[in-house]
Amino acid sequence: MTLSKMTEQIWKKLKFRESGIILALLIMCLGLTLATPSFLTAFNLGMVIRQVSFTAILALGQTLVLISGGIDLSVGAIAGLSAIVGTMMMTATGIDPYLCAFLAGLFGLFCGLLNGLLIAKIGLNPFIATLGTGEVYYGLILVLTKGYPVLGLPKKFMWLGQGMVGVVPVPVIIMILVALVVAYVLKNTPFGRYVYAIGGNEAAANLVGIKVPKIKISVYAISGFLAALSGMLYASRMAGGQPTTGQTWVMPSVTAAIIGGTSLSGGEGTILGTMVGAILMGVLTNGIVLLNISSYWERVIIGIVVILAVIIDILRNNKENSPLAFIKKIFAK
Repeated sequence: MTLSKMTEQIWKKLKFRESGIILALLIMCLGLTLATPSFLTAFNLGMVIRQVSFTAILALGQTLVLISGGIDLSVGAIAGLSAIVGTMMMTATGIDPYLCAFLAGLFGLFCGLLNGLLIAKIGLNPFIATLGTGEVYYGLILVLTKGYPVLGLPKKFMWLGQGMVGVVPVPVIIMILVALVVAYVLKNTPFGRYVYAIGGNEAAANLVGIKVPKIKISVYAISGFLAALSGMLYASRMAGGQPTTGQTWVMPSVTAAIIGGTSLSGGEGTILGTMVGAILMGVLTNGIVLLNISSYWERVIIGIVVILAVIIDILRNNKENSPLAFIKKIFAK
């Protein structure tokens, strides 16, 4: 076999949707490894992947919403409010903490259901609807807590956020399980195909008999449930319900999905891409800390990444204007 044929075969194997983001992640990890010896330590990698798990679970729900052609700006607020409701139930009642966590998940599902009803039934724009409900949920956090954290959680509950199964943190295991379930649903069920169809062309989906409002409501409800799950895991990790939980989670959840290949215009996206995107965002944040870059610059850098992700999304959806198409046009002349 000639070298050119071998190269062509290798390129075909690497040429899949998420190859670019995986390559970017590997390059970033290599750069941080060379820049600081602390990056590849077991302690640091464990800390990074545990922190990524909270954002990744949130981003999985966001991915479903984005694929359907919507957006959920309330996921951070749902995560925070659900965590407060769940931890308050634990401290104020004698209910088993895991049952409280499940009820908090149902509460998050209800919040997402409300978003879906406003969008699918009343016809509100997803951006406006979820922006508004997000403010309501954030306000309710302050009403319930008066700005103070909910402390005194049962030790039994701490295992969810702080426990380990062998060398793997429990939140990471939960993240992987959720990702596998969501990926299976998207790829192998009629519901998943309907989500893609609605995001690709809602009018056509209506014409072929897909119950668009029902699917949209379901997608936002699932997003709310996963946001609540993320909030409860974070509360377990922090040993309390923090009023600030989720306030900075919206942008990372959207950015992780977009960087991973999910289109803002709907109809495209994969769970693998979102997972890799979430890890890349986590590594980026960790790199800022390890390189002793001022924390004031963190939001600036993440904001730039968001803008770049949106530009990449636009280029991806307009292949005629993509750099590759431009290069082909030049050489064609």
